[in-house]
Amino acid sequence: MSATEELAGRLRGTVLPAVLTPMDADGAVDYTALRRYAERVAAERIGGVAVWAHTGRGLYLSAGDRRRVLEVWRDAVDVPVVAGAGVPRALRGAPLQDAEDAAVAMAAEAAELGADAVMVYPMARHHALPDATERAVRLHERAAEASGLPVLGFFLHGEAGGYPYSPELIRRLLALPSAAGIKIATLDRAVDCQDAVRAAEGSGALVVTGEDRMFGPSLMWGADTALVGIAAARVGLTTAVLDTWNAGDAAGFLRASGRLDRFAEATFRAPIEGYVQRMLWAAVWEGAVPEEAAFDPYGPPLPHAERRAVVTCLERLAKEDDTAR
Repeated sequence: MSATEELAGRLRGTVLPAVLTPMDADGAVDYTALRRYAERVAAERIGGVAVWAHTGRGLYLSAGDRRRVLEVWRDAVDVPVVAGAGVPRALRGAPLQDAEDAAVAMAAEAAELGADAVMVYPMARHHALPDATERAVRLHERAAEASGLPVLGFFLHGEAGGYPYSPELIRRLLALPSAAGIKIATLDRAVDCQDAVRAAEGSGALVVTGEDRMFGPSLMWGADTALVGIAAARVGLTTAVLDTWNAGDAAGFLRASGRLDRFAEATFRAPIEGYVQRMLWAAVWEGAVPEEAAFDPYGPPLPHAERRAVVTCLERLAKEDDTAR
């Protein structure tokens, strides 16, 4: 069994939170808060964690912070660590070749720091090129070669900087020996999600849902694993949906999916880039992140009513839990 097949076997049917990066009001990473948060997440029943992902503002971190963040998570968990590999914010205007080289370098860096796999961010600039598919495939090949790690493709919606992967591209990516699977995060585009799942059918690779707003449906369409930002806080809400689905518990799945949908409705809404701040507020509510480390300097400003909506949702879900006991 190859390392890629072994990793896929470990992750299949599990939840990997796309974890937060606690920061202060000036955008400095709070490492004391990060360690406590990592210990809290590590105590949950998870299959792995995703660092340097969009939820953790991985492409916004300095090189030094990026290294320290991964080191904290590697020390805190005994499950696979999947690291995002993409173009740092400082290089977004760089020539395309330089941008691709930076993503490959990030994959190699992740391997040096002990990551178990890399998740290659989509490069939106590829989308308009006549050789878009070839360039995307080659980027994934280079990331695998530089890191020596299994690779996840990452079909990410445009609001977060991605672009739609064609079924042909998905099939080409999953045919690579290094391909552990494809992560699908289309936000609210059901047809795109379904098409991506269908393109992955028969590959034997992981079909990883990143569909925070279509989590339950994405499982019904064929996803078998979850790597989601909504699990950055209240992990149990997410794992309950996947567990009941895997168990064939239809009634339990409907209940768990409905509860998660209510939380998603309060956190993954317009402006969608505000979801990171909303998840930080949720993490504060559950005691996983302190107030002084719950700032997202890279998202839009949100009114207090947004926080009240998140907290009210969590309070109602908690009251239901108490009633059910």
